[in-house]
Amino acid sequence: MRQTVSTNGFAGPARRRLGRERRTAALAELIATIALGLCTIVAATAVTVGIANADVVDGIAGHEGSLFAVALVLGLLFIGMGGLTVLSLNDRSRRPRP
Repeated sequence: MRQTVSTNGFAGPARRRLGRERRTAALAELIATIALGLCTIVAATAVTVGIANADVVDGIAGHEGSLFAVALVLGLLFIGMGGLTVLSLNDRSRRPRP
């Protein structure tokens, strides 16, 4: 029978203290975090350039700019409300109990 792993990611075994591996794990986490941040910046830049070249807003809004502005503000409001809802949850409700 296989034993279940209670931790994931860069954490070491639960029954053994980390010695020199702690520095290696911290370095791996730092490199992964920096790479994720850089990839996010590159993706956001590519999407922004694509939207600027496509000139989508002019085609969508046309002569109804005020209606498009209201829809945009409502969309941003809903996104903000969802983010605040997630942030207001306590830490215990997001993790299943073992």
